[in-house]
Amino acid sequence: MHLAYPAVLAVLLFCTGLYGVLARRNAILVLMSVELMLNAVNLNLVAFDVWLRDALHSGQALTLFTIAIAAAEIGIGLAIVLAVHRNRGTSDIDRLRDTAETDAAEDADQATAPAGKAQKAEATA
Repeated sequence: MHLAYPAVLAVLLFCTGLYGVLARRNAILVLMSVELMLNAVNLNLVAFDVWLRDALHSGQALTLFTIAIAAAEIGIGLAIVLAVHRNRGTSDIDRLRDTAETDAAEDADQATAPAGKAQKAEATA
């Protein structure tokens, strides 16, 4: 088997996943795109393991570790997305970034407001 066939397929999978990460706005679709990129890496690991005829099958062992890490990542990622969706009402990444910026500005305003009130109270006393 030629190494070019799985390598080209892995490149196509990785580019599709990269496009999904950069272009999608939904957090779940971004997580799916990251999984697609990890699967492209797994395909490369197994293809090079077969091509090099490694006696220890290192590529296959690394693929199993990558699959385990990907499963943990998707589990934690989905839990975070569900928690954010419950609190904010959306999983749109652009809206979450905008609300984070406005929340930080509101927190800064609230942090300075009580200090100003305390200084005014001391000045009148």
